Amino acid sequence: MTEPLLHLAEAPLWEAARGTGTYEMSTRGRTLQEEGFIHLSLPRQLPGVARMLYGDGAGDGNGDGGQGLVVLVVDPDRLVGPVRFEAMKPGGEKFPHLYGPLPVSAVVEVRPFDDWYHDRREEDEPQ
Repeated sequence: MTEPLLHLAEAPLWEAARGTGTYEMSTRGRTLQEEGFIHLSLPRQLPGVARMLYGDGAGDGNGDGGQGLVVLVVDPDRLVGPVRFEAMKPGGEKFPHLYGPLPVSAVVEVRPFDDWYHDRREEDEPQ
């Protein structure tokens, strides 16, 4: 498996997708059909994405900032639609975008955002 791709999802929307077999939310409040693709992140990009979409409380690791969010860990080798790395503005940071629905079978792990954030912070701290 290549580097995992991540998607920050609202837990109830992910649970609903498990029943249908595909997840089709692009980002907070926007569907794949509205946006044209599903926003994904690399692990290092996720904290900034969380702050941008859910405010300063997301990702502070205090147990209440996750707001019912889960991190979907996606195996890119299990995706059907193409993934393109694109910048929001010329010369900006490139983010992965999935052009098509996210098959539930491509999600290899689901973790509460606060747990993921806490574990990432421990990995980044010097030993």
